[in-house]
Amino acid sequence: MGVNLTVGMGEIQVVRGAGNVLTALGLGSCVGVCLYDPLTRVAGMVHVVLPKSQASKTGELPGKFADTAIPAIVQRMVEQGANVSRLKAAIAGGAQLFQFGVSSSLDVGARNAEAVIIALREAGIPLQAKDVGGSAGRTLRLISDNGLIVVRTIGGAERELAVLGNILASSGVAA
Repeated sequence: MGVNLTVGMGEIQVVRGAGNVLTALGLGSCVGVCLYDPLTRVAGMVHVVLPKSQASKTGELPGKFADTAIPAIVQRMVEQGANVSRLKAAIAGGAQLFQFGVSSSLDVGARNAEAVIIALREAGIPLQAKDVGGSAGRTLRLISDNGLIVVRTIGGAERELAVLGNILASSGVAA
C-alpha cells in the first residue's frame, strides 16, 4: 500500500511504485518541483524556497535552494532506481504574493521559477509542464501510479497539469 507524504519547505521526498502521493501545500513564492521516471515509477518532489545557496549558512537543507535541490533530488531518485535519462519534470508556484512597485528584483517567486528551470536544464531534465507566476498560492500533488500532476490555485478548482507517465510512449524511450 502506498503512502501520502507532505513535502514541507526545503524538503525532498522520493517514493517508488504505485499508490504514493506527494503533496506540497501553500506554494506562494516557493516552487514545487516534480520529477518522475515512468518506467520505474520513481517519483520525487522538492519544495524550493530560494533560488541560490551561495549566501547560505552551511548545513542548510539542500532542498531549500534551486541550485542544490535539483542535484540532490536526482541523486535520491537514482538511489531508488530511476534513470536520469528518463526523468521528466513539472513545476508549480513562483507567485508574487506582494507588490513592490516596479522593482522585479524583489519578485522572489519569479527568481525561484527561473532558477529551477535553469537547474533542470543543467541536469538535462526536460520540463514537460509548468504553472508559475501570478499572485495566488498553489497546492501541488504528484501521484506515482502514472506521474499525474494536479494543481489547485487558492480559490480555484483542482486541475490536471500533466501526466508525466504518458511521456514515455511519445518520447521514443524503449520500455
